[in-house]
Amino acid sequence: MVVKIKALHWKTDTSHCERTLGMTSTHPTFDGPAVLVVGAGPTGLFLALMLARQGVRVRLIDQKSGPAQQSRAMGVQARTLEFYRQIGLSEALVGLGIPTGDAHVWVNGQERVNFSLKNMGEGLSPYPFLLTLAQDVHEQFLIEQLAACDVHVEWNTALKNLSQSKTQVTATLERVDGTEERVDVPYLVGCDGASSATRHALEIGFGGGTSEGLFYVADVEIDRENHDVHVGISGDTLNLMMPVRTSGMQRLLGIVPKAIATQPEISFADVGAASTHLLNIDVQSVNWFSTYQVHHRVADHFRVGRCFIAGDAGHIHSPVGGQGMNTGLGDAMNLAWKLAQVLANRADARLLDTYEPERIAFAQQLIATTDSLFQKMVAEGWVARFLRTVAPLLIWLLTQFQATKQALFKAVSQIQVAYGGSSLSMGGGGHISPGDRLPFVAELDNHQALNCLDWQIHIYGEASETLTEQAEALGLCITTFPYSPDVKAAGFARNGAYLIRPDGYIGLVIPKQSPASLTDYVQIWGLKFAPQPVSTPNAIAA
Repeated sequence: MVVKIKALHWKTDTSHCERTLGMTSTHPTFDGPAVLVVGAGPTGLFLALMLARQGVRVRLIDQKSGPAQQSRAMGVQARTLEFYRQIGLSEALVGLGIPTGDAHVWVNGQERVNFSLKNMGEGLSPYPFLLTLAQDVHEQFLIEQLAACDVHVEWNTALKNLSQSKTQVTATLERVDGTEERVDVPYLVGCDGASSATRHALEIGFGGGTSEGLFYVADVEIDRENHDVHVGISGDTLNLMMPVRTSGMQRLLGIVPKAIATQPEISFADVGAASTHLLNIDVQSVNWFSTYQVHHRVADHFRVGRCFIAGDAGHIHSPVGGQGMNTGLGDAMNLAWKLAQVLANRADARLLDTYEPERIAFAQQLIATTDSLFQKMVAEGWVARFLRTVAPLLIWLLTQFQATKQALFKAVSQIQVAYGGSSLSMGGGGHISPGDRLPFVAELDNHQALNCLDWQIHIYGEASETLTEQAEALGLCITTFPYSPDVKAAGFARNGAYLIRPDGYIGLVIPKQSPASLTDYVQIWGLKFAPQPVSTPNAIAA
């Protein structure tokens, strides 16, 4: 038995910079760019690339003089790598970073827990690991990919102000030499960080708070090679070490002691002793050192009219779990395909209304869970000391069972982010719900079909003649997969039919392969599909 492909199709041009989306015009009423992206950090760069790959003309500005020079955010989660796979770049990105090996928990300088991180998510994702990749390397990779699409960052260019009407956004740009330019675009997206000029111009609140205490981050060389994650714990403090560059540089994170935090200037020499003791390492040189406070904030809105915010402009979190940057990249993926489809006249503009509720809900959830735990772990007092004392035991228990290891991977990797409450999520029944990420089935590699960056139907079992005819009439591609024990274990119903969104989430669980349900969904959202040349992937034995 083999995977059977019916009308599965996608096409990219030779530069891989424009998907064939059946568009008559990406921006029918504008001669220039359709989207102005403000901010060229990871979120803005990724958003611009996803737009360019879908045929949208984009302009990208940043007030900085150039890309990041420090490692900064460095954890790339599995869900992010799945997004990169959809545009054929995941393997190249993995090659630039370091898939994490084992995790070690040290208590007062003695190793207490050791477990593997290499395949914690085996069978759950094509990327069952955490990738460490320095932000400056990550950004340079994205800049090069954008250049291949003839999109170039305009550095030293800031957003001065903006206004908007029902049909366009008018932005005033200011360059470092004081000159100004007025730009009219259909849409604007602010990816311009925690101090976002876009958010301020839109008068969006940014509620939240700041964790107690001061923290430090350093990139250092140590006395040995290390590809693992190390956590150092004592009753008074905790530290984290993980690889940051293929050259052997290590990232250290820790708490600045209260007695030192009041000093006008703080160096690694003031705080490094705790790391070297707790992690049993010898620091030989310091490449970068900085102190910071941890903020936890979520914007009141992610959209006002034709303007959107994404990434740190909309939410900032603690560094624990490597969630912040990946959440911003998730924002970019969510918004990019919706803008592309609306600009191509392939979906009703109401599709854009789903961006804020889908993404703001996850940002708020992170504040309520990850950030709350972080604050408890780093606080002073007996509760924090107790949590740090029992943490090694809890970690050890979690790593003894495959179910808890997989649960931990799901939580950290963002593969369990779901949009069940979204108006885009319809239908139901069974273990897989509308709004869920398409579960990965390794034996079939059912995620391969997502490379088309378009709507498609997956059927696990046999496709009915009536649904097949209706899908073909609409111009929708159908991929059928053989039903097997692995497919059942992933939660798919026999002969289950699922309408998959361009970002790999399930939009509609089609009950009993009902053509009417599919037609209703398409009509509600004004979706249009255009027949394209057929490309059949290699059949896979069941």
